[in-house]
Amino acid sequence: MDYRSLGGTGMQVSPLCLGAMMFGAWGEPDHDVSIGIIHRALDAGINFVDTADVYSQGESETIVGKALAGGRRDGVVLATKFHAPMDVAMGEPGGDPNRRGNSRRWIVQEVENSLRRLQTDWIDLYQVHRPERDTAVEETLSALTDLQRAGKIRAFGSSTFPAHEVVEAQWTSERRALGRFVTEQPPYSILARGIEADLLPVTEKYGMGVLPWSPLAGGWLSGRYRKGQDAPTSHRADRMPARYDLDDPANQAKLDAADALAQLAEKSGLSLVHLALAFTLAHPAVTAPIIGPRTMAHLESQLGAADVVLTPDVLDEIDAIVPPGTTLADIDKGYVPPSLQDPFLRRRRTA
Repeated sequence: MDYRSLGGTGMQVSPLCLGAMMFGAWGEPDHDVSIGIIHRALDAGINFVDTADVYSQGESETIVGKALAGGRRDGVVLATKFHAPMDVAMGEPGGDPNRRGNSRRWIVQEVENSLRRLQTDWIDLYQVHRPERDTAVEETLSALTDLQRAGKIRAFGSSTFPAHEVVEAQWTSERRALGRFVTEQPPYSILARGIEADLLPVTEKYGMGVLPWSPLAGGWLSGRYRKGQDAPTSHRADRMPARYDLDDPANQAKLDAADALAQLAEKSGLSLVHLALAFTLAHPAVTAPIIGPRTMAHLESQLGAADVVLTPDVLDEIDAIVPPGTTLADIDKGYVPPSLQDPFLRRRRTA
């Protein structure tokens, strides 16, 4: 397998990154089965594993830690993330407001929890899972820089940050002599191409590695969504029904596109899975898309995608189905700015 530079870190990673979100209660609850999938990925040449503290409330990190125990750890570039609440289920109200977010207080506490669950002394890439309006980015960067200097993390990055916040973070790092985000992990697939307009040019400018999440659009590009067929059931659809409700015109547009792309894949002699993953790998800014298998069959269907090179004609046909810079459904953008959630932030205050 050919390896790629992870931004400017000097670390070399496989062109596919194994995502661990589906290991644990959110997907495959059997630890031994999940560990077997991880080991198969490593044996196939994948050396890059990404998880997060919030995935199954720490269970995913625990499974990854078990899988890498016994001599596997040194050969893996290990990434995890922090930000989401850890004392209540994601999306549930309540909980301690200081057991979440991007503050120094939480970062220095939660990194120790992740290190313990992962059974490791260091994390290769520690990522901020989402932006946070109430925490100055300087506060976050300062805490991460201290962890890097202490040897607890090797590098740090962001996830699902808008382009302007990536620029602000780079500017702050330079002006304050702090470490900088060396990677960004955005949503990116044929059905969610919005980042091509601004984020990907920004990451290229700053030499950042890009690790797209959901390159199969949450299963829409698995080949199972076709016009004239019943919508398949899935763990993701159960957890996030709004992304799959075909009464929503945006999801109907995704179905139309997925069907057209499946026909293009068949014409090109490819599976839709390989077409979708090869599409993300074709962008010059992308380092390694994150695959998120729940089963061994899912993993096997994705492993060969790194060897697929799409011709200009195929890429042109993809552009005709979903134009560059287009995200068909807003819910697939992965982040809603506070200014769109809170009316107070977009209405002039009067005395």
